Amino acid sequence: MIDFYLIKIIFLATLAFIFTIAWTPLLTNILYKYELGKKIRNNGATPIFSKLHAHKAGTPTMGGVLMWGTLLIFILFFYFLGQIIPIDIFKSLNFLTQKETLLPLGALIISALIGLADDWLDVRGKGVMGGGGLKMRHRLLIYMAIAIFGALWFYFKLDWSVLHIPFFGNFEIGWWYIPIFVLVIVATSFSVNETDGLDGLAGGTLLVSYVAYGIIAFSMGRYDLAAFCGVLMGAMLAFLWFNIAPARFYMGDTGSMSLGVTLGIIALLTNNIFILPFIGFIFLLESGSVIIQLLSKRIRHKKVFLSSPIHHHFQAIGWPETKIVMRFWLIAGVMAAVGLMIFLLDKNI
Repeated sequence: MIDFYLIKIIFLATLAFIFTIAWTPLLTNILYKYELGKKIRNNGATPIFSKLHAHKAGTPTMGGVLMWGTLLIFILFFYFLGQIIPIDIFKSLNFLTQKETLLPLGALIISALIGLADDWLDVRGKGVMGGGGLKMRHRLLIYMAIAIFGALWFYFKLDWSVLHIPFFGNFEIGWWYIPIFVLVIVATSFSVNETDGLDGLAGGTLLVSYVAYGIIAFSMGRYDLAAFCGVLMGAMLAFLWFNIAPARFYMGDTGSMSLGVTLGIIALLTNNIFILPFIGFIFLLESGSVIIQLLSKRIRHKKVFLSSPIHHHFQAIGWPETKIVMRFWLIAGVMAAVGLMIFLLDKNI
């Protein structure tokens, strides 16, 4: 039976890759036709960033639609296919279940649509206080709202209040699970959003993270969740095909916001949040550099990095963009392997 589930996940991931590649020209034509290009800030507040990224102005954003759009189409298609044609092979391809994939799907779509609206405001130069898109504090409030809803769903709907700590076991923490859930989702979504700044950087590191959690979900017998990750992996691989430097289009907030929120929820669904800092090490590094920079400027009135997040610092000291991305991918792969080793060792205790 395990062999069947493995074949199912590989089949869905492969099909998602082919499907995403196939409909990318349609999305690309729409993005270019309606001039949904990225705006580069040039208000004097971020002179280094503006100089380094001036050449990227006008490149379409909202490419994240490829990934969540493909997942939404797949999960609904195979669900209704099994309902309309009640044959075992078709019914078995369904991976929409309340216990494993309904919550991550809902969080993905809601946050994706909010991110899409933010991208629209940005490319049209509209937004709060005349800025163009949402300010970070408004994004954090949105992340928190989504996280609170998810936390209440976990606690009351799924009756989930147990936290697993590797090598120490499970601990019943009661209602404390709610603030921990909110913290994980807000931190993960913020971190992924900060990572989306170079061609292929967020896409590649997210791909590594979803592969790792897909393996974890499969090892735990959560096959529908593993299939969910598999479809996203196939779609991300296709997205990366066009997103590596020079990028044909960018992920945008519709991708980084939704995939960050969903990654945190998957970590919670597998009850493996303490290996998330390993599997998502680059995200931790990026958001940590932003926090350090902000605190240093406020307290010391000095900058630690030439520009933050840290990938912009490396750009500012002369590293080529592709070198930064490739090295961050390598670090992400190594740290994800460390996270998987911790999971496997803990599982065998």
